[in-house]
Amino acid sequence: MPTVVQLPAGKALTVRSAAEAFLDSLRNPNTVRSYGVGVGKTAERIGEARPLGSVADDEIGEALELLWGTAAVNTWNARRAAVLSWLGWCESYGYDGPAVPAWTKRLAVPDSETPARSKMAVDRLIARREVHLREKTLWRMLYETAARAEEILGVNIEDLDLAARRCPVKAKGARSKARRRGQAREDFVLETVYWDAGTARLLPRLLRGRIRGPVFVTHRRPGPGKVVSPRDVCPDTGLARLSYGQARALLDEHTAVRGPGTGWDLHEYRHSALTHLGEQGASLLMLMAKSRHKKPENVRRYFKPSHEAISELTSLLAPGDSRR
Repeated sequence: MPTVVQLPAGKALTVRSAAEAFLDSLRNPNTVRSYGVGVGKTAERIGEARPLGSVADDEIGEALELLWGTAAVNTWNARRAAVLSWLGWCESYGYDGPAVPAWTKRLAVPDSETPARSKMAVDRLIARREVHLREKTLWRMLYETAARAEEILGVNIEDLDLAARRCPVKAKGARSKARRRGQAREDFVLETVYWDAGTARLLPRLLRGRIRGPVFVTHRRPGPGKVVSPRDVCPDTGLARLSYGQARALLDEHTAVRGPGTGWDLHEYRHSALTHLGEQGASLLMLMAKSRHKKPENVRRYFKPSHEAISELTSLLAPGDSRR
């Protein structure tokens, strides 16, 4: 059922009433929270009491520049998109008002600064004797699946197909776009990730006969004052699911060389896996299938070949007799 928005009478809207009406039309609370920042601050900057129709396009652009002109690229794009959606909504309802000027363009997202670790470094870290079996399994699974850490940490034992070396995960940002009559609409869709021999050797040792509940659990039961979802607790041991924050801290503990917070990040396993696959000659389409990205430019940001790989590639350009 679409949301019914009560609009002010007449066709003259103030900036504030237009912003409030637009935000009230949004159903997702996360969208309201995100858009509220961009729309609210822009409305305040140009004057909330002014008639919307009296605002010029360049005033919108100047407000965006003054508020977020020096912000990160993603922040600029998000605030610009919120204002663009707001003014487009007003236009669709027939209210006179400004538009986002063409000179305030959406910026290209820069390449990620997350490094790709060498395969030797990944193998050596997982092989260290002081690393617990749980961390060894998690890190190896993150590397071999090239999955996001939140996806792997959210997997339950019942989801695992140990024979086929695969399992479904809740895809990031994915939403069901269609459903059959009578079926409940899901808030997410499932995608399959695959692992190889390294993870296949470690998983049975980690589970040790457990047949249900989270794959990765803490070593202690949650305290009496902590509320945990039943799905996030092992029904046999009472241990809670390992959180992203705990997993990140454990990796940092084993890799930091200049104090806490200077170690590896969980997302580096995804970058490293896709980089190594690309160095071995995997095509762009296969990398997209492995990473489950929908856009080629997103995969490109993950591919960071090493100096050695580029040097080896460059050797193919040498004169025909130089390699004899």
